[in-house]
Amino acid sequence: MKAILLRTHGGPENLHLEDVPTPTPQPGEVLVRIHAASVNPIDLKIRAGLPIGPQLPGILGCDFSGVIEQVGDGVESFHVGDEVYGCAGGVRGLGGTLAEFIACDPALLASKPRSLSHREAAALPLVAITAWQLNDRPGVKAGENVLVYGATGGVGHIAVQIAKARKARVSAVVSNEEKAALAQSLGADETILYTEETPEAYIQRLTEGRGFDVVIDTVGGANLDKAFQSASTGGRVAASAARSTHDLSPLHAKALSLHVIFMLLPMLTGEGRAEHGRILKEVAALCDAGQLRPILDDARFDLAHVAEAHALLQAGGVTGKVVVDVIRS
Repeated sequence: MKAILLRTHGGPENLHLEDVPTPTPQPGEVLVRIHAASVNPIDLKIRAGLPIGPQLPGILGCDFSGVIEQVGDGVESFHVGDEVYGCAGGVRGLGGTLAEFIACDPALLASKPRSLSHREAAALPLVAITAWQLNDRPGVKAGENVLVYGATGGVGHIAVQIAKARKARVSAVVSNEEKAALAQSLGADETILYTEETPEAYIQRLTEGRGFDVVIDTVGGANLDKAFQSASTGGRVAASAARSTHDLSPLHAKALSLHVIFMLLPMLTGEGRAEHGRILKEVAALCDAGQLRPILDDARFDLAHVAEAHALLQAGGVTGKVVVDVIRS
């Protein structure tokens, strides 16, 4: 099969299209013919040397959408010909999705949303599972004030829609008017331009100074301190980028709870993988009910141009997810 192989850590130029053996599904695995795969920021970090990646030479890529080609012994959850999507590769011990086929654990998969193309479905798994957990772990409920930082990013634009599906009142923090309009189109009740308004100002304007019941932070770094500041007394903060050092005294002063999401953990440890499949089933139902949709960048790439897809995402400024068409549709 054709696949993108990384032989040495470094820049996008280290990604090369090569012929490699098609994997054979082991007992308990399925072989999927990949139609589309997406590129995530974690892929860039793994390519550069983050030590959770596959042994080199290896195939990168976490997300995909495709069709079951073969079923290994003992698999009863899926059958040949089923359309599926999932985040099932690209990390230590697992094959990657920037390839024509992947052999993977079916617990990490769900039936593809019927209302979405393979290209659209491939954009969802990693960000949708993360966004679901960012809402689920702090227990977002109907009527609560929820603040989302990075609200039009890959994770953030899904987190906004899931919070709205839970009937929360959602305030979206973005950088400009164009992104504010996008956030509103996704269901955000209020928008905040962080370039023009301080946390003190929007806390007062939108919550009468009380703070937000739940704060979802997809940005990390110094922004996580803003998340602590923006939460109400007894509030909950959920973060997907917490590899940084912080003063925890604001959490103590307001009795906050902090929920850190690292969605790749079940893929790395093998524990809790069925939860990913369950979440993706729920996400598919939201898509088919018209309550959730992925935003895709307009740029189109095939396997031969994956290095360009990596370079585009690395340069910043993309709108939505970057998707690679393995089978052009």
